[in-house]
Amino acid sequence: MAEIWDAYDRQFNRIENTKPFCLCKEISAFAGGMQMNFVTKEYINKGWSSDKKYCVTDENGTKYLLRISDIAQHDAKQSEFNMMKRVSALGVPMCQPIESGICAEGVYSIQSWIDGEDAEAVICDYSDTEQYAYGLEAGRILRKIHSIPAPAEQEDWASRFQRKLDRNIGKYGECPIKYENGQALIDYINENRHLLKNRPQVYQHGDYHIGNMMMGPNGRLYIIDFNRNDYGDPWEEFNRIVWCAQKSPLFASGMVNGYFDGEVPLDFWKLLALYISSNTLSSVYWAIPFGQDEVDKMLKQAREVLEWYDDMCSIVPAWYSESINAHVTNGSSATGCLRLQQEL
Repeated sequence: MAEIWDAYDRQFNRIENTKPFCLCKEISAFAGGMQMNFVTKEYINKGWSSDKKYCVTDENGTKYLLRISDIAQHDAKQSEFNMMKRVSALGVPMCQPIESGICAEGVYSIQSWIDGEDAEAVICDYSDTEQYAYGLEAGRILRKIHSIPAPAEQEDWASRFQRKLDRNIGKYGECPIKYENGQALIDYINENRHLLKNRPQVYQHGDYHIGNMMMGPNGRLYIIDFNRNDYGDPWEEFNRIVWCAQKSPLFASGMVNGYFDGEVPLDFWKLLALYISSNTLSSVYWAIPFGQDEVDKMLKQAREVLEWYDDMCSIVPAWYSESINAHVTNGSSATGCLRLQQEL
């Protein structure tokens, strides 16, 4: 076995691509006897994950995504791969999980390759109607993902998230960089903590926003990067919608309406404001180790969040109400928005 691993290590890390390298059944825990020979390997320098990512090509010219993680993450990565298979079985458009196992570099997974473009980079090239329609699809896909329940032994959500709120408030208080009127975020959190009580929990993608989506050559929207998957309140999964709203308010609005089929409950907005407040508080101290550019990005985002929520005096962000009022023609979505306005 040691000889096999040594041979794999020599072949897989070779710069030259003149000979095939192989992930064979002897070193794969999940291959099921499947042998895959790759002739090219291209490093992918994208994203925040600690995984090493490659585009690999087999002898037939078929591309795959290869991810390699530290061996210490074995259990977590095996669970991630197994959950991806469950999500894929729901019909979610994504990189299809093909094989997972152990290699000389750590834990690997092989997934199908999506030839397409980053949704974040191209969404604004589409018409207003198309941006909204893609948002609707993103919301419907998320609802499918959330159909997978959390394990029965999962810790109570309120207890778990209350600790996170306390931690984020504490770290923000220690942070040398403060937001203008950041206290409004803290006040909103403390006034609305009670909303966490009795919230359901489901499987979460963990980082669901337009930066983790792709547009395929067939015009289809694909979801990528499940490496932060977790369990929690399904509505908490919208906490990264700020990235969508910054890029395309119509896409973000469509995502909300697609998830709820146009009937958005008022409590959703109250909780979303809580989750976004928490995320925003944590963003600035998270950004400091990554340099001034990231700090500036988080400061800008915080300003936008406070503007959208009128310094947390409004529970519905401006990007939603403005884009819906201006552009939505879908009957159910328009009706839902009108009902929301009447409730407010």
